[in-house]
Amino acid sequence: MHKTRATGTEKRTGETQATTEALYDAESRELAPLRDNPASPYFTGDPRLRIDRRHFLLGSVAAGAASAISRSARAVPLGAVEHEVPPDASRTQGYPLDDESYGSRSQFEAEVRTRFKTATPQSSWTFTPLQKSTGIITPSGLHFERSHGGTAVIDPSKHFLYVHGLVREAKKFSIPDIRRFPSISRIMFIECSGNGLTEWSKPTLRTVQGTHGLTSTSEWTGVPLSIVLNECGVRSNARWLLAEGGDGAAMTRSIPMAKAMKDCFLAYGQNGEALRPEQGYPLRLMIPGFEGNMHIKWLRRLEVSDAPFMTREETSKYTDLLPSGKAVQFSFEMEAKSVITFPSGEMMLDGPGFYEITGLAWSGRGTIKRVDVSTDGGKTWHQASLQSPVLPICHTRFRFAWKWDGKLALLQSRCTDDTGYVQPTLGQLIAVRGLNGPLGSIYHLNAIQTWQVASDGKVSNVQHY
Repeated sequence: MHKTRATGTEKRTGETQATTEALYDAESRELAPLRDNPASPYFTGDPRLRIDRRHFLLGSVAAGAASAISRSARAVPLGAVEHEVPPDASRTQGYPLDDESYGSRSQFEAEVRTRFKTATPQSSWTFTPLQKSTGIITPSGLHFERSHGGTAVIDPSKHFLYVHGLVREAKKFSIPDIRRFPSISRIMFIECSGNGLTEWSKPTLRTVQGTHGLTSTSEWTGVPLSIVLNECGVRSNARWLLAEGGDGAAMTRSIPMAKAMKDCFLAYGQNGEALRPEQGYPLRLMIPGFEGNMHIKWLRRLEVSDAPFMTREETSKYTDLLPSGKAVQFSFEMEAKSVITFPSGEMMLDGPGFYEITGLAWSGRGTIKRVDVSTDGGKTWHQASLQSPVLPICHTRFRFAWKWDGKLALLQSRCTDDTGYVQPTLGQLIAVRGLNGPLGSIYHLNAIQTWQVASDGKVSNVQHY
């Protein structure tokens, strides 16, 4: 089946309509100032300003862009410090190094996480700006967030991890206790299983940040969970583990003991420093390849059992609805998935010519072995180049050289992992999962994404399968 539907704003009813319109409106508000900023990938002004960034930075631009420059000069991006821009930086001293500092990014870079307006900011999520990502590592300050009771504020000197249940000896570990164990570091992605939840039944959000921004990759440092469990002596009939967070939501999930002993670890570090508070400071459970909700933040308790605990988060939520109305539980692994980040939704191409298509691919089951790119909606496929490093359970950057002829194009990427799993089309996924629920399904959407490039260069989110 081939079906192309452009992003629309048809009226919906009840809760679904309100949710969809709120997300769409929030994205519109976030896009509005970016359309006036020549440094943004969503700039819609004079293409000459977008092409020659140097002229923009020096202020030598057309009078028609004066208001945009005025606004950008007044608005210092988050994480940046404003400094005067000299006419020629090679002819003057730069600003001095501080005796003590933490560092900041350039005042000309403005990408931020964005929170779509859920009913409460405590139970909400923010999206990583994949549209301007480079390489595979996500800066800690741009790693996506998902919280159910806000960001917990915890004094590490008063925080403990309790391990009990089917163990020979229940124990309490302080953060210094855990840091004394042998440590590991692993570059690994996390993805919320609700990533793309608005896109099942129709294309709704317009940017790659909105459609795919609930995934990020960091280098995580911590202690193998097996070491801590072995310290307590796991009994022979232990089959499951309950992990509980120390936040206001007391997030709890059941973890198979085989997985816990295989490759899970207790992280206290992220990208060379301590965890950020929104990522679970001072201790987070890491479960390579499993859905993000299971990576329990602010970890305070592990209970060993012979059966799963059937918590709220694995019964009423985080299950996969089927066409029959039944739901699949414990669908832990994140299947292979990819997305083109450039060009992607709401960007403008500057006319026919050469472009490098680039994006990210990942799999919770293993390593990405191949990515193919199509510019004609899946009629023909061409193998993309994979940028090193290519690591298991990690974002992989792919690249493909494309010469656009100025005609309508449908851009897609399709990845294959080392288990032989091939990323499905949306039609193939819907055939199995159906479209039950207020937005269709909710979790584990890993279908091929389509970006339509119109003849005027405008890129938009469409469904084509």
